[in-house]
Amino acid sequence: MHPTHPIRLISFGYLHLPTGPDGSPVPPAADRIEDVRDRLRDPAAARDILDLDGFHPRVQDVVLNTPGARELLANLADYATLPAGPRRIAIGCAGGRHRACGLTEILARELRDLGRQVEVEHLHAHLPRVLKAPPGARTVHPEQETAR
Repeated sequence: MHPTHPIRLISFGYLHLPTGPDGSPVPPAADRIEDVRDRLRDPAAARDILDLDGFHPRVQDVVLNTPGARELLANLADYATLPAGPRRIAIGCAGGRHRACGLTEILARELRDLGRQVEVEHLHAHLPRVLKAPPGARTVHPEQETAR
């Protein structure tokens, strides 16, 4: 028997999160938080999808074909359909534009196909791509960088 309550899927980027007292990022509240930063390679390295986001079918295809992605999606779908059923699953990557957004969209489709009512919230997919900075340096958004 499937849970009858809706499930909320949240995508986010760790580099955009507020930090707690210890300086570590504070992810959104969820029954399960899936950090894919080290688990799945960053598809933004593929130049042809660099300026796209996880809503785009090309990005979703790259994410889905990343080693380990299909197994992770199957595990998340199994978890989401447990009889007690979680209410919130959050998926985070570095910036929230590619892996987290794409996986969240794919998972939402799969769960809807299984008859689950799904609500989706993308916290950071609309933000500019984050360029990774060395520890202690500020994060630079290319759109905000000025010529020197």
